[in-house]
Amino acid sequence: MSLSLVLAFVWLIVANVLALIPSRDNHWQRAYALIALGVPLLGFVTWQNGPIVGIILLIAGVSVLRWPVIYLGRWFRARILGGKKEVQ
Repeated sequence: MSLSLVLAFVWLIVANVLALIPSRDNHWQRAYALIALGVPLLGFVTWQNGPIVGIILLIAGVSVLRWPVIYLGRWFRARILGGKKEVQ
């Protein structure tokens, strides 16, 4: 197993352990730190192991950090729609 995969699995374990520990700010500071470490790590994994493994680990990372991704999607949607709410 390559060094990048070992580091990615350690990142996933640390992310899950950090999610179990109570937080006053709903884990946002931890999420920012995990994103800052995870993005270059994802590039390293993709570079060493190929795009398929990179996509699989991207999906695993998004499943761990789903709320920052949801808020980012809402922000992009608000920018694209110009602040208009969708009618359902």
